[in-house]
Amino acid sequence: MEVHVSLDGHRDLSGQIYRQVRAAILDGRLRPGDPLPPTRELARRLAVARNTVGVAYDRLASEGYLDSRVGAGTFVRAVGRTPGPATTASALRPRPVWAGISPWPGPIDAELTSVAYDLRVGLPDARLFPYQTWRRLVARESRPSAALARGSGRPEGHGGLRAAIARHIGLSRAVRAGADDVVVTNGIQQALDLICRVMTEPGDVVVVEEPGYPPARMLFRSLGAKVVGVPVDAEGLCVDALPDRARVVYVTPSHQFPLGMPMSLRRRMALVAWAERHGAVVIEDDYDSEFRYGGRPVDPLQSVDRAGHVIYVGSFSKVMLPSLRIGFLVAPAPLRDALRAAKYVTDWSTALPTQAALARFIDDGLLARHIRRMRQEYAARHELITAALAGSYADRLEVVPSSAGLHVTAYTTGDLAEPVRLAELATRARASGVALYTLPEVAMCGSVRPGLVFGYGAIAAPDIGPALRRLFGD
Repeated sequence: MEVHVSLDGHRDLSGQIYRQVRAAILDGRLRPGDPLPPTRELARRLAVARNTVGVAYDRLASEGYLDSRVGAGTFVRAVGRTPGPATTASALRPRPVWAGISPWPGPIDAELTSVAYDLRVGLPDARLFPYQTWRRLVARESRPSAALARGSGRPEGHGGLRAAIARHIGLSRAVRAGADDVVVTNGIQQALDLICRVMTEPGDVVVVEEPGYPPARMLFRSLGAKVVGVPVDAEGLCVDALPDRARVVYVTPSHQFPLGMPMSLRRRMALVAWAERHGAVVIEDDYDSEFRYGGRPVDPLQSVDRAGHVIYVGSFSKVMLPSLRIGFLVAPAPLRDALRAAKYVTDWSTALPTQAALARFIDDGLLARHIRRMRQEYAARHELITAALAGSYADRLEVVPSSAGLHVTAYTTGDLAEPVRLAELATRARASGVALYTLPEVAMCGSVRPGLVFGYGAIAAPDIGPALRRLFGD
């Protein structure tokens, strides 16, 4: 274990070593069981006598900080103190905008990682992922020969993956794209970050859906944009309410988040025409369109955009695993160089072994097979939960019609339409082992109607009924 020790002058060298190692143990930088460097090695690095280090170690051992084992070495002992970082006074302060930005609860709430019934939004079923196949592909791409052949990678992403993504979304979503149009990102959030960096100046107006996806709104604000919420209705974003000065419009047209309705064709055509008239860019977030369970397929905005004003973004977080952190964007040709440069200056490139493995996963037909399997499973859960909400709980809930995705939203009625009663219900549910969020919590918007968002990606079909009964105390 490397331990940083800095000696000042030539006096009390053993004492200096003792105090710095002791501080590292108390601060938690050295944990119980961690080995310390042998006295000979540390003495050589510090250019001191071996006995100088030995005296410091002996003092630490006598005070209970270290444990020496003959033939094994010297190790840190548990000292019964909760370690924590040292606090340092500083006059530095973040920009004021960060005072109003904090992580969205969503699926990242650490307090709800182990529950009996998980109805949180945004989570796929990780238990059904083909781990063995994925491990084989990643292991293949992690060999030295593969690493040497790839080099350090390009900002826009692995060429094979960009071609595979273009084919995949071209077949599954009718997106018009070639490999050169695709930029691989670390999830959708980075795709939004790159677009906003390239397309906006501080103070520019960026439109989001109201209610909508909070992390996108927070990102745009953090980059200095003036974020304006525009309402949605049964047909999606109200295009007539768009401000003329908007530079960017962010929408989820295939499955509006968090309400769930698709944007009507009339609104889609109107939005594309509006963007062309105003010289604005539309960001189309197609976050879970692979899972559609009824009705005709909904064409993406990008497929009806003939003037090059739509940037299509997507990810593999819902169809595979959120922890993979692989997303992408498809942009018009004039923006390619700037987006690639933005990717380069932010993080250079996305992990290459993962990209190469995903390219093979797509090209071998394994992704399509996995999606078919998951669509069938999620369709059964969607049917179960919508039938229960619209049936047994119709006196308390008004279900928002939806035939896609991994969640269903329902407005609460009667007493549960009161914000206080709704918050109490959610609190009791979490205490009893049912993890879910209210609609105001998910949307982080006080103007939204009271409601509940039921995610069914992470809960098995047989558990849906018991989860709802426990939630409502039946």
